[in-house]
Amino acid sequence: MTDVPFADRFAGFCAAVVRVLPFGLSRLVAPSFLGFVIINGFTFGVDLGLLTVFHSSLGWPVWLAISASYVLAFALSFVLNRALNFRSHAPVGRQAVLYVVAIGVNYAAFLLGVGAGLAALGMEYHLSRLIAGACEGVFMYSVMRWVVFAKREEPAVSA
Repeated sequence: MTDVPFADRFAGFCAAVVRVLPFGLSRLVAPSFLGFVIINGFTFGVDLGLLTVFHSSLGWPVWLAISASYVLAFALSFVLNRALNFRSHAPVGRQAVLYVVAIGVNYAAFLLGVGAGLAALGMEYHLSRLIAGACEGVFMYSVMRWVVFAKREEPAVSA
């Protein structure tokens, strides 16, 4: 039996699940989208766990606990999506810079703009956060797939 790398098994699992989606969804849902949902669902749990540890166990102020858990969860998401979902072998520096920019746009546009904006307009803040989270998920997947981890063409080498 060959030893298949975990990243290949993860990609194979996502592709297999997408192939059997009902209602024609298999033509609409990319395996990398399912991988993104799995990874980011996991990292959201890590975010909440760290928030609990930092605030409830270590006694950090809420703003610091939220900020630290948010940054650590996004860093973990970057590493896992790079290795398992998009299986990128491109230089990490450019990708990390693009990812940090995407997180900044995400924070300003969706967490503050949509989430806080809807709450300021009178929407219940949990509902506004859920709507912002849905927008955030679509944005972050799109930017990771088509910008951060986009397949770049190798320049042609002339002889």
